[in-house]
Amino acid sequence: MSAPLPRLAVLVSGGGRSLENLVVRARDGRLNAHVALVVSSSANAGAIARCARLGIPCIVLRRRDHADDASFEDALYALLLRERIDLVVLAGYLARFPLRPAFAGRVVNIHPALLPSFGGKGFFGHHVHEAVLAAGAKVSGCTVHFVDDQYDRGPIIVQRVVPVLDDDDADALAARVFDAELEALPEAINLFAAGRLVVEGSRVRIRP
Repeated sequence: MSAPLPRLAVLVSGGGRSLENLVVRARDGRLNAHVALVVSSSANAGAIARCARLGIPCIVLRRRDHADDASFEDALYALLLRERIDLVVLAGYLARFPLRPAFAGRVVNIHPALLPSFGGKGFFGHHVHEAVLAAGAKVSGCTVHFVDDQYDRGPIIVQRVVPVLDDDDADALAARVFDAELEALPEAINLFAAGRLVVEGSRVRIRP
């Protein structure tokens, strides 16, 4: 018998396009994982309607609805444990993820730039692409990394590079980077599912 597929919790704050990409790939066999749960940090996120269309459970969990950070974290981890989540995927999740030791090496984030450049607090969405253009960078891309206790600083799993063209604006660059994200995030999840990722300090080595 084959091993059961890893169960994913996808955390979102926006429209959920990356989420839908994962669901479609899981259903057609290109992603070796099962999207078991979606958690939204916003009651107004477009991802909620997308989940309804896709037939996937989505729970809104907001920090503001809890008395303090500890109670919010307890509620989040209770969900993850109840659903027997193997891997947490931050896909456009704009809230801080409170990493606890039990989930170290089991939370990944996708960032729309080539870390460690253009990362950290405040670097999200179009802010990233505008900073890349302002810096005159010739390439950009995306990074999938393990999450640690700092914004955009965990060990890097996968990166994809795209060109920055002379006539790019933030929208054009964002579209090109997003196309790369659609490939990079499933690639990283498949590597995790295959047991091929080994974290050694700040580096991730990929087993053959």
